[in-house]
Amino acid sequence: MGDLRMAERQTGDVTILDLNGNISTGESSVAVRNAVRRLLDEGKRNILLNLAGVSYVDSNGIGALVSSFNTANKEDGQLKLLNLTQNLQQLLAITKLLTVFDCYDSEAEALSKF
Repeated sequence: MGDLRMAERQTGDVTILDLNGNISTGESSVAVRNAVRRLLDEGKRNILLNLAGVSYVDSNGIGALVSSFNTANKEDGQLKLLNLTQNLQQLLAITKLLTVFDCYDSEAEALSKF
């Protein structure tokens, strides 16, 4: 997975992916898409991406997040974002994607919204 590490954990019916590293051009953006696709294929419909450990996201990384969000929605799933870094929050604001994603600073709050 190159410069991105993922750890998966389950809380009730929500699968949390803890991401650490960069989501950028190449393997890491594909890895995010593939992980979400795999979870959906396994019947896991509620997915929370914990981005606290993500230090960098480029346009391909944003594309991977949007693609994963759309894939989850098409399959009656939900994908929410947790712990956006300052840079990612600004990037999503500039691209008007903050209005698309459900974003949370608290894991407990995010879990309660599924």
